[in-house]
Amino acid sequence: MFCRSGGVSSGPFASLNLSFHVGDHPDNVRCNRSRVLESLGLGRLISVHQVHGDRILVADHRHLNTEPEGYDAIISSLPDTGVLIQQADCQAILLWAPQEQVVAAVHCGWRGSVLGIIGKTIACLRERYAVSPDTLRAVISPSLGPCCGQFIHFRDELPKWMHAYQVRPQYFDFWAISRHQLLEAGLKDTHIDMAGLCTRCTPQFFSYRRAVQTVDGITGRNGSIIGLPKHLSGGQNQNSKSQISGA
Repeated sequence: MFCRSGGVSSGPFASLNLSFHVGDHPDNVRCNRSRVLESLGLGRLISVHQVHGDRILVADHRHLNTEPEGYDAIISSLPDTGVLIQQADCQAILLWAPQEQVVAAVHCGWRGSVLGIIGKTIACLRERYAVSPDTLRAVISPSLGPCCGQFIHFRDELPKWMHAYQVRPQYFDFWAISRHQLLEAGLKDTHIDMAGLCTRCTPQFFSYRRAVQTVDGITGRNGSIIGLPKHLSGGQNQNSKSQISGA
């Protein structure tokens, strides 16, 4: 999970913007992505043009160096390859199946939460790779926290069961909602980690809600990446770790 520092972009995209779709120069984005991959020791990257939907890309070699449109989750078993979620307040849910050596990355804003994209991705892992959900590891990235998660029209936008996660009038804890959805999908509570950092409150991250108040919503995108190492060994990779880089 990367903060916004350490890249080459400037202006509202300063400096580690990882999105081609926000107005930054493509050469800057390519350089930033190259730096990210180098820091992770990975050679290749797969990303998608996210649309706040619930379609899942099961990636293969055809998707390298492309960015298919219309997906919000990526599943990969390719070695030496990271899968990228681009975000500026939305969550990235990163999933790892240590026994099957499969990873997944989910872009989850409030629309994705309503559509149940987390559970759908886990169901796809079960169907395609025979992953038992109780063996999955998950981490919830920095994203809009309950301190800043205001939804004025929540009665029209959010299903009633989510209303229980209202921490004060109009403010919702979507970190807790995602944890609930992970548990509902079969994960163990002890297998779920959470960054617990609000992107709106933390200047080291890009934040759309912060940018709306200053520069008409023009801002870069943070990146959360999970990938398998170049040389895979059977079973759990004892060298795996989770970190937030660039803080």
